[in-house]
Amino acid sequence: MRFASRLPAAALAVSLPLCVYAASGSGQSTRYWDCCKPSCSWPGKASVNQPVFACDANNNHLSSFDTPSGCVGGSAFTCANQSPWAVNDNLAYGFAATALSGGSEASWCCGCYALIFTSGPVAGKTMVVQSTSTGGDLGSNHFDIAMPGGGVGLFDGCSRQFGGLPGAQYGGISSQSQCSSFPSALQPGCNWRFDWFKNSDNPSFTFTQVQCPSELVARTGCRRSDDGNFPIFLAPPASGSTTSSVKPATSSVKSTSTTSKAPSASGCSVAQWAQCGGVGWAGCPCVSGTTCKFINDYYSQCI
Repeated sequence: MRFASRLPAAALAVSLPLCVYAASGSGQSTRYWDCCKPSCSWPGKASVNQPVFACDANNNHLSSFDTPSGCVGGSAFTCANQSPWAVNDNLAYGFAATALSGGSEASWCCGCYALIFTSGPVAGKTMVVQSTSTGGDLGSNHFDIAMPGGGVGLFDGCSRQFGGLPGAQYGGISSQSQCSSFPSALQPGCNWRFDWFKNSDNPSFTFTQVQCPSELVARTGCRRSDDGNFPIFLAPPASGSTTSSVKPATSSVKSTSTTSKAPSASGCSVAQWAQCGGVGWAGCPCVSGTTCKFINDYYSQCI
């Protein structure tokens, strides 16, 4: 279950760590999509530029972060684009409700974590997730990966938003064919579970906290103030690699000055080396001075 508590993290934690450290270890995963307002969408949960975006029933960003969750009779829901997607056959991005040993929402809200799966048909693949919520039913180092069709759980906001979704309350649907009956905005994330994720059932993984890729921040609007202190994530290639790596936060990368598309009407852009296109891509154009280079059907990169 996910519960979007409006209490600030300082009120929920007995004490907070005084230093910044990159969380890492071994973890357990589950899956869910309850449509509820993400817990990290409430103000005051962590030191961030803004809370995670929440949406109305039609997937429009809400202007107020104080709008009550649809799971308690309000009109705030999880935005449909906070679904997982494939970058290439070895890498995916997405979002999760988390509970990390020794921490609280103050230390993990809007943090990003590189998961390397160690069991099931997805073993060897990497997924970078941003923490957007938590839940009282989560165990230690537990990542409940948000994926449409993963089960609505105890706090079912999908009945209010969509009139209900197919599948069991816990675990969700059992067949990819059921994805076609979902609202169109949720179908890509539903299909991802059976394509890239290979319908893995709660695989185990190792994880390391990393700087948030701009592609994830573009969908939530949220970045931690300490994000730059964590290692830089280096994406694995499309094939021939079963591991990914990180660079220390102080590492530099060689810049390439080329021509890019004009900034979007909203003024947003993504940094050099970030994703700028591919199947399911819904982000911003490359920052000025770079260009978007096609890598494969799932991934184009600003260089």
